[in-house]
Amino acid sequence: MYEFRLPDIGEGVAQGEVVKWHVKVGDAVREDQPLLSVLTDKANVEIPCPVQGKVTALHAQEGQVVPVGSLLVTFETEGKAPPPAAHGVAAAPPPPAATPASPPPAPSATVVTTPAIRRRANELGVDLRLVPGTGPSGRIVDADLDRFVKGGGKAPPPAAPGAPPAPPVPASPLGVARAAIPSPPQAPLVTGEGAPLQERVPIRGLRRTIAEHMALAKSRAAHFTYVEEIDVSELVRVRERAKKRMEEKGVPLTYLPFIVKSVVESLKDHPTLNALMDDEKGELVVCHYYHIGVATAAPDGLIVPVVKNADHKSIATIAKEIEDLSARGRAGKLSREELTGSTFTISSLGALGGVLATPILNYPEVAILGVHKIEKKPVVLADGTIGIGHRMNLSISLDHRVVDGYVGAQFLAAVKGRLEDPHQLLLELR
Repeated sequence: MYEFRLPDIGEGVAQGEVVKWHVKVGDAVREDQPLLSVLTDKANVEIPCPVQGKVTALHAQEGQVVPVGSLLVTFETEGKAPPPAAHGVAAAPPPPAATPASPPPAPSATVVTTPAIRRRANELGVDLRLVPGTGPSGRIVDADLDRFVKGGGKAPPPAAPGAPPAPPVPASPLGVARAAIPSPPQAPLVTGEGAPLQERVPIRGLRRTIAEHMALAKSRAAHFTYVEEIDVSELVRVRERAKKRMEEKGVPLTYLPFIVKSVVESLKDHPTLNALMDDEKGELVVCHYYHIGVATAAPDGLIVPVVKNADHKSIATIAKEIEDLSARGRAGKLSREELTGSTFTISSLGALGGVLATPILNYPEVAILGVHKIEKKPVVLADGTIGIGHRMNLSISLDHRVVDGYVGAQFLAAVKGRLEDPHQLLLELR
């Protein structure tokens, strides 16, 4: 018999959600055939079968979140099975066994914390599954780790005798605590013909990741939104002239690469918007590189592929990269590396962009730009006459804890200036 555990599938990744099993109990399998898909940080990772043999047991269900090192599959094999590390990802060891003299507290099923705390715990030799978290949704913060270490690696003592324990607060399927929230009826309502009026759809996979991330962003950051109307008449003309040349090279040229470039150049003058908030340490991490996330609609939900080092790329190069990332994102073929690491995010619905929206921050970033549709409108021309021009609204949501309204307005004014005179962008190409 061979037991296969969830391997270490990336730095800082401590758990994954079983999205889909590609095998079932009783299947004969061959080495390297698809075994299961695991979701982490919005990236689907397909894990191959480590051995040839027969599946005798599956130890996790679809939709279940399991920590690295958890038992996933038991195989019946012939001969000696290879070590898990031979399959491209290093397998984490199983959880340490408790000693009879000093049994540890029961480990948590999942660990919610930051990479910085994971590094500290690793240096201190602490198993984070044993550390009770006091942050939102059971998140482990620095104080929890310090308290655990000072206590000799033990959980907090139980309540004093006679004191009734606090009733547990049930958690929603999204991992967010809920108290006194009425639940909808368990039994579906039906019509007179017996047809159901309701159906229950499990919130899992990418949809659950998005929900948890949005809830975290709204609970942590103090959102405010600022809006500008922009005259993009000249941008429309410039893009139309360049569009044919780009299409001849097989790359569609949208307005988004121009917006990415204008954002990057404007961030150079307003560095506090190109930053990440470290709430655990109470620090703003200002980034001197420009990794721009581009929100993209995928079949299972919104993903944010990242254009890395966008300040070193031309508009044409950015256009090619966005097209490639978007196509592979819709097909679920992006790696975790391509979906993480952004310092500023742009959210655009293209021609469906509406008049105005208030985007939610891509936490821990402190700014996100909403791009809305371009429309022809009557405008007052330079000579005082009325004519037809192209107008577009941009909305920027900011974390008011670290970005003042005046700074946000200055930044958006800089973006506006570059888009209204796109020839600046052509001069700023690298």
